[in-house]
Amino acid sequence: MPRFGKSLPLLLAAGRKGLGWALLAGVILILPPTASAQVAVSPTISTQPRSIAAPKDSAVTLTVVGTGAPTPSYLWFKDGVIVAGQSSATLVLDRVQPIEAGNYTVTLTNSSSSITSLAANVTVTADLATKSVARWWNEALLDGIRKDNPNPPIHARNLFHLSAALWDAFYAYERDGWAAHHELFHRQTINALPTDEPARLAAQREAMSYAAYTVIRQRFARSPGAAATTAGLRWLMQRYGFDPDLALALDTGASPSAVGLRIGQKILELNLADGANESATYANATGYTAANPALVVRYSGVGANVDPNRWQPLDLLNTVTQNGLVLGASVQGFVGANAKTTRTFALARTADGFLSDDDPGPPPRLNPANPASRADYIAQAVEVLTYSSHLTAADGAKVDISPGKILNNPLGTNAGRGHAVNPATGLPYPPNLVNRGDYARVLAEFWADGPASETPPGHWNLVFNQISDHPLATHRLLGSGAPLRRLEWDVIGYVALNAAMHDAACAAWTLKWQYDSARPITMIRYLAGRGQSSDPALPRYHADGLPLIPGQIELITAASAAPGQRHEFLARFVGQIAVKAWLGNPSSATQTSGVGWVLGEDWLPYQRETFVTPAFPGYTSGHSTFSRAGAEV
Repeated sequence: MPRFGKSLPLLLAAGRKGLGWALLAGVILILPPTASAQVAVSPTISTQPRSIAAPKDSAVTLTVVGTGAPTPSYLWFKDGVIVAGQSSATLVLDRVQPIEAGNYTVTLTNSSSSITSLAANVTVTADLATKSVARWWNEALLDGIRKDNPNPPIHARNLFHLSAALWDAFYAYERDGWAAHHELFHRQTINALPTDEPARLAAQREAMSYAAYTVIRQRFARSPGAAATTAGLRWLMQRYGFDPDLALALDTGASPSAVGLRIGQKILELNLADGANESATYANATGYTAANPALVVRYSGVGANVDPNRWQPLDLLNTVTQNGLVLGASVQGFVGANAKTTRTFALARTADGFLSDDDPGPPPRLNPANPASRADYIAQAVEVLTYSSHLTAADGAKVDISPGKILNNPLGTNAGRGHAVNPATGLPYPPNLVNRGDYARVLAEFWADGPASETPPGHWNLVFNQISDHPLATHRLLGSGAPLRRLEWDVIGYVALNAAMHDAACAAWTLKWQYDSARPITMIRYLAGRGQSSDPALPRYHADGLPLIPGQIELITAASAAPGQRHEFLARFVGQIAVKAWLGNPSSATQTSGVGWVLGEDWLPYQRETFVTPAFPGYTSGHSTFSRAGAEV
C-alpha cells in the first residue's frame, strides 16, 4: 500500500470535489469526475416561466431556470399535452396564434427525479382598432391558407368569395349602398338603417363578421389545419364580442348577425356548383389523366415511353408539401385541374371551357417537324441550367440589384433595365453589388413558397395590405377623388384584387390543362438522356440533345473523368452528359451544397427533395399570371 504522507490532504480535497486520483510511476494524478463518481442532484427550479399576454403574430418566449446533476432534460406541455419540438429551457412561439393560447408547464428530469414548473398562462390579444374589420377577416383567411394543402386556384377562389361576402355585407349597411353599387352574389336590403352613426357602423361590422365567419369556417372545415383555423376564427369573433356558436334561421330575422349569416350561406350555396367540385373535396372532375408515366425522382432519367412535351407527375418516397404537411410516399395528381371548369368573375370562356380572348398559344415543343419550336424548347432548358449554375456564392460573381439596373420590365419580358432616377429624390440610384449566388437563391426561395406560404394569391394580398398601410398611401379610388375611409378602401381593394386573382387562376390553370406542358425536370433529364446536339462527329449525338457549352454542359470523357479532373466523380458515366448545376439538398441545414458537375439525367431544381416541383403542368406560369394581375390592380 503506498504511503501518501503529505499528499493525503490533496487526495482528501480531491475526493470532496468529486475528483478521482491515480498513482502512475509514483506520481499522483488528479482526474476529472466520472459519471459514476458524480453525485446525483435532483432538479430544482429557481425561476419559473411567467404568464404573458401577447398580440397575435408576435413572438412569445417562455423561459425556466433550473439546475440539477446530471443536467436535466426539458419537456414542455400545453394544457397537459407535450409541445412538439420544444426541449430546451426556452420555449419560443415565433408567431403566436389563438390555438396556442393556454397554460404552459415544463418538466425537468434527470436520473434522480423530475420536477414540473408552475403554469404560465399565454393569452393572445388584439387591438381591433388598428385594422378594419375587413382586414382582420382577410388575415384570418390567410392564416387558414398557411395551414391548408397548397392549392393556388382553390385559395384564389376562397379569397374572392370572402371578399364578395365582405362587399355584400358592407354595402347592405351603407346609406346609399345599393343605389350606387351592385351586389356580387346576394343583396340584403335593410329596411331601416340605424339613424345613429356609431350604431350603423357597429351593425355593419357585425354583419360583415358573420358573413366572413360563415364562409371561412365552411371552406376550411376539412383542412389539415382545421383545428387551428377554427380556433382563430372563434377567437376573432369573440374579440369583437360576437357569438361564434350563434344558430339562427337563415331565412328569418333582421339582426345584423342574421343578415351576415344569410349572405355568407348564400355565397356558399351559389358557388357549390361553380365547377370547382368543392363538395367532393376538389377532386379532379375534368377527365384529365396524365399522358406520361410518373417520373421516379430517385432514379436517373425520366423512364420509358415519355413524351417530353407533356407533363410528368413525380413519384416521391416521402412527399412534404411546401407548408410542411407530410404526405408520405405518393405520386402527384394534377392540383387545381378543376380551375378549367370553374366559373370566372370576368374572364370569358368558349363553350368548351377554354379561353376566348387571352390564349397565348402553345409553348415550344420538341418537334422534329418544327425546327424553330425545337430550338426554343432546348433553349429554355439551357436557360434553366444557366440559372441553376448561378446558385452558389463561391464563384465570386457579383450582380448589381439596384433599382437603377434591373427590373422595370416591358410587358411580357424579363428584359428590364431599371429606372433612370429615384422618383423620390430625382437622382440616379447608386449601385448595389451583391453575390449573384446569394441573390439567386433568395429569389428562388421566395418564389418557392416556403413553410409559411399563403400561396401566390395570398402573397398579393400581403402586398396590398403593406401598400395600404404605407404612410404615403392616399386611399383614393383609381388614384383620384376624395380619400375613402379605410374600411371602404379595404372592401373595394379586396374585391378588385381577389376577383383578378381568381380569374388569373382560372386562366393559367386552363392553359396548363389545355397544353399539358412538361416541367423543367422532365425537359432537362430527357434532353440529357438523348445526348448532345452540337457535333455529329462526337459521341452521343442526337438532334434532341443538349448543346455542349464549355464549363456548363459537357460530354464526359475518359480524360475529364480522370482522378483530379472536373468529372472525376462521374467516371462511371463516360460518354454521357454532365451539367454544372446545384448539387441538391445539403446534409445539414447549416450548410450550402453549392454548384458542381452532376449527371444531366439526375438534375434537380432548387427545391427540397421531398417536394422537387409543383404538382401541375408548367405552362403557363401561375406565379407570373397572378403577379401580373396583382401588379395591375
